[in-house]
Amino acid sequence: MTVALTTPAAELRGVHFAYQRAHREPLPVLRSVDLQLRPGELVALLGANGSGKTTLLRLLSGALRPGSGVAAVLGRTVRDWPRMALARRVAVLPQHMELPEGFRVAELVEMGRAPHARRWFGSTAEDEQAVARALRDADAESLADRYPQELSGGERQRVLVAMALAQEPSLLLLDEPTLHLDLAHQVSLLHRLRRLNLQRGITVLAVLHDLNLAAAFAPRVIVLDAGRVAADGAPDEVLTTDLVSRVFGVRMEPVISSSGRRNLALEV
Repeated sequence: MTVALTTPAAELRGVHFAYQRAHREPLPVLRSVDLQLRPGELVALLGANGSGKTTLLRLLSGALRPGSGVAAVLGRTVRDWPRMALARRVAVLPQHMELPEGFRVAELVEMGRAPHARRWFGSTAEDEQAVARALRDADAESLADRYPQELSGGERQRVLVAMALAQEPSLLLLDEPTLHLDLAHQVSLLHRLRRLNLQRGITVLAVLHDLNLAAAFAPRVIVLDAGRVAADGAPDEVLTTDLVSRVFGVRMEPVISSSGRRNLALEV
């Protein structure tokens, strides 16, 4: 499939979504959401709990369908993509994913090649090359012969990133990839994702909670508030004290670091 450079990597147009509930009114989550991700962009998705961040990712991945409006990837509505064809272009790292026991890391990463499978059993030379690239780019080569129970939290995240990279996607969706990681591992993972974005040209949309990490990591941030896009743009322009107070319910003040970077400090 040939895609024009001007075609958005992903977009939502007028999207509404509500979860259907037995014997109760539907639960509205997203309301009239419009956004576009340009090819090769690195974007952080922010918002309070329950603002619709995970639902938005699930709509772009095809796991959910809009109640109304359009969700599209590479200029084609998500519902029109064959499931395996979409999986070759969109990789998702959910909040929680257990690595199956009994498989070495290299075997787990090879599972990421499933959407590209050309034979029932065994891998092709192309698969082996993709797995090797994924392990290298995720800094997981040293983990190839390890088993899941032997991995730390940070190592598990590197393996999950490698599994996603093995799909060779054009769009990578990450739902709180720094969850349960200490600060050093959070920074390391985000540096790795930024490097992959530059090296592979992958469009990255990552749900994050730490506003300062998001500002340092992504040139563009999108803020959801109660299912609507409250702000969209460069972090220094978007993450104002008024917006943070309104969306997150806390008072923060800007602080300029010795390097000249603007950070937000909690007012106590």
